[in-house]
Amino acid sequence: MTMVLGLDIGTTSTIGILLRLPDEILATASRPVTLRSPQIGWAEEDPAEWWKNVRSIIPELLEMSGAKASDIRAIGTTGMLPAVVLLDSAGTVIRPSIQQSDGRCGVEVDELKVECDEAAFLAKAGNGINQQLVTAKLRWIERHEPENFKRISTVLGSYDYINYRLTGALAVEQNWALEAGFVDITRHEIDDGLVALAHVARSVVPPKKASHALTGHIDERGARETGLAMGTPVVAGAADMIASALGAGVVDAGDVLLKFGGAVDILTATDVVRPDARLFLDYHLVPGLFMPNGCMSTGGSALNWFIETFARGEKEAAKAAELTVYQYLDRMAEQKNAGAAGLTILPYLLGEKTPIHDPAARGVVEGLTLSHDLGHMWRALLESYAYAIRHHIEVLIDMGHKPLRYFVSDGGAQSRIWMQIVADVLEAPVQRLSGHPGSCIGAAWTAAIGAGLTDDWRGITRFVTFAEKLEPDVENSRRYRTAYRRYRDLSRQLSPLWQ
Repeated sequence: MTMVLGLDIGTTSTIGILLRLPDEILATASRPVTLRSPQIGWAEEDPAEWWKNVRSIIPELLEMSGAKASDIRAIGTTGMLPAVVLLDSAGTVIRPSIQQSDGRCGVEVDELKVECDEAAFLAKAGNGINQQLVTAKLRWIERHEPENFKRISTVLGSYDYINYRLTGALAVEQNWALEAGFVDITRHEIDDGLVALAHVARSVVPPKKASHALTGHIDERGARETGLAMGTPVVAGAADMIASALGAGVVDAGDVLLKFGGAVDILTATDVVRPDARLFLDYHLVPGLFMPNGCMSTGGSALNWFIETFARGEKEAAKAAELTVYQYLDRMAEQKNAGAAGLTILPYLLGEKTPIHDPAARGVVEGLTLSHDLGHMWRALLESYAYAIRHHIEVLIDMGHKPLRYFVSDGGAQSRIWMQIVADVLEAPVQRLSGHPGSCIGAAWTAAIGAGLTDDWRGITRFVTFAEKLEPDVENSRRYRTAYRRYRDLSRQLSPLWQ
């Protein structure tokens, strides 16, 4: 049997998938991940938890499928981008990872803007100067944790770290390096001058690898700790949103994927490079294509926080109704009209990334009255992400892109009311996908390409079929035009106060 393994080191969970080529999903398994915010604007995770999850997921996948480790011909990884994992000279993790949604480095971003010509930086690095840059996060560590900074021997991403634990080889995948701010987009190489801005030696950043390039093989330690067969090839992997977009079949201009994971991503394909500071630029997995995209700081992570903070008492009621707590809250929200009775939420709970790039932004609940209840709050929270998506689409159009078709994927896409709200706010049909297990399938297919098991990038679409297409409700769309303007105005008016 020809099998490939995909691992997704996600913000809220670690997921594994086992595929049998050409078109069969044999098994999936997952473990939760703890996202910590010990101070305002911080987002951290423990890389040891990712590795623990991987070690338990792999045996489970083998047991569920009845496969042997030797049946796995290649392994691909994916994960949130760009998490910052720091290793010392012994390969030991120095501190918890700083996640892509972390907003602690506003001062360092401002310093970079003073030091650099922003237009020149954007043209060279492909991305603007913002809190996403690993450069800014490393400068924060230098200032606030100097002893940790002195110990840094290697900086890499979440899935790069898992690859290291599997193979013992150090490398960074191309999109981690690009969004980190280290790649000269005109030469497609790590640039010494860009790395120097982070105040670290060039040797701290490992070699850059294309997503489907071989990065190593399962070594003795990796085999012993996971049960995988020694010598199994491991490819560099992929950014989670790019892997998910490939799985959804987003390879043509005009196709847009809305990815509802721990964060919300908005992605489109193009063969034209148009750097714009409002959004991020990444490589598509298909060589020669690029993927301009936006990523909010939160998404599913905020919904999880809301439940634990305000709706924990609903868990028993949901269980009695044989529903998940998400489904239970969705039913409450369905009973409310579009616009949540004038309630507006700005979901900037960790600052915000695209398109406003403001680490000082804060979450806001505006218009709250004694007439509102938990259902209104849940609906308003779902609506807030739909408004943010519309803002991103307006930016893409302003950049010269022409969104034509919208696909939705990942865990949040299972919420019918949320996807209907998105369709209503965008005033466009939203295509739900069936069988799309998320980013892990893109990681597995990238491994198959890299190992020479197939050369058909579009072959991944065999695993995903179209499900329900949600058409916009005309009356709701009319209401949301006004609500969306209020959302945008509120953000603009509060921005000076956040600063």
